[in-house]
Amino acid sequence: MTDQPAPRAEGAAAPALGEHLLVEDLMLLLFQPDSGSIAGENILFYVLAGAALGDLTIQERIEVRKEGALTNRVYALDATTAPDELLAPGLAYISPKPRDVQTVLAAIGPDLRAPVLDRLVERGDITREQGKTLGIFPSTKLTLGSDRRAGLIERVRAVLTDGETPDVRTAASIALLSASGTLPQFHNEIPWSGDVYTRAKAIERGDWGAAAASEAVTRTMTAILTNALIAAFVLPRA
Repeated sequence: MTDQPAPRAEGAAAPALGEHLLVEDLMLLLFQPDSGSIAGENILFYVLAGAALGDLTIQERIEVRKEGALTNRVYALDATTAPDELLAPGLAYISPKPRDVQTVLAAIGPDLRAPVLDRLVERGDITREQGKTLGIFPSTKLTLGSDRRAGLIERVRAVLTDGETPDVRTAASIALLSASGTLPQFHNEIPWSGDVYTRAKAIERGDWGAAAASEAVTRTMTAILTNALIAAFVLPRA
C-alpha cells in the first residue's frame, strides 16, 4: 500500500477533524520514532481493524454476540448516521447482515493503514517528508510532529507499571498491543518485565477495572480483542 495521501479535489475544503479515534491512537503508539517505522507491520491490518471495531463499539454502533462455542458475530446497532470517515467503510460492511468477527477483520483491515496514517499527518501528530534514496529512488521519511504519542505512552505505562485503572481507550490499546505481541518492542519506554506481561494479559482478557467501561462495552471489546484477534495472530502468515 502507498503512504501517499488520497488526492483532494481542487478547491475542496479540508475535512473537519474531531476527537482522536482509538484506531489513530493505536497507529501513533505503534509508530517507532527512532526508526520512523510502524511496529508489527506484518499483522498491522488486524490490529487496526480491531481498533476500528473498538471505536464502533464505544460509539454503540455495533456489538459482538457469541453464537455457539467458537463463533462471534458482529451486529450493526446504529447505521443511520455516518460515523467518522475512517470508520464508515467498516460500518457499511457490517450493516447489511451479521458477520463473523474474523471475516470483518479480514475485510476492513487491509484498507486502513494509509487513511489512518494520512489522518495522523493531517493532525500534525506525524510528519511525512518525500525524498530520494541515492538521489534516484523515491522514499518517505516519517517523524513525530507532536507530543501526543508521549502522552499515550505515559498512560499505557501508568497502567502497566503503576497499576492505575485504565480508561476504555487505554485498556483497548493495551489489549491490542498485548494480543499482537508488540509490547516488548516498547522496552525503552515501558520497561518489559514479568509483571508488565501479566498485567497486559489480564487487560487483554477483559480485566479493565470497574471504572473503565460498562459491562456491555467490556464484554464486546473482549470478544473483539481476544478471541478473534488471538486466533488471527496465530494463523500462518507468508
